[in-house]
Amino acid sequence: VQLQASGGGLVQAGGSLRLSCVASGRASSYYHLGWFRQTPGKEREFVAAVSSSGGRTFYADSVKGRFTISRDNAKNTVYLHMNSLKPEDTAVYYCAAQRRDYNSVYEGNRYDYWGQGTQVTVSS
Repeated sequence: VQLQASGGGLVQAGGSLRLSCVASGRASSYYHLGWFRQTPGKEREFVAAVSSSGGRTFYADSVKGRFTISRDNAKNTVYLHMNSLKPEDTAVYYCAAQRRDYNSVYEGNRYDYWGQGTQVTVSS
């Protein structure tokens, strides 16, 4: 199983980016798909997750109202649309997938597969 994340880059504060993560195999076979982020010296942080059907979404309070997660099972892809970016959003962003329903989306140890990460840098 492979997850390939892309879409990171350098953007000014207030700008937008869209991250994509393509999963090998059928994306519909995964339960929750999520995004996490990490900065040097800090713990990995939950950002957002989406249920297998795409009908339920979950967000960290720090990104609620600014970020939107979605998935397109036909394209085996999960997206993270990031608007109104702030310098504190700067991090390496990782996509992750669950192979079964662990009844939790917020903990990284509840995910079975991880992408390689994509750097997002927001300048002030």
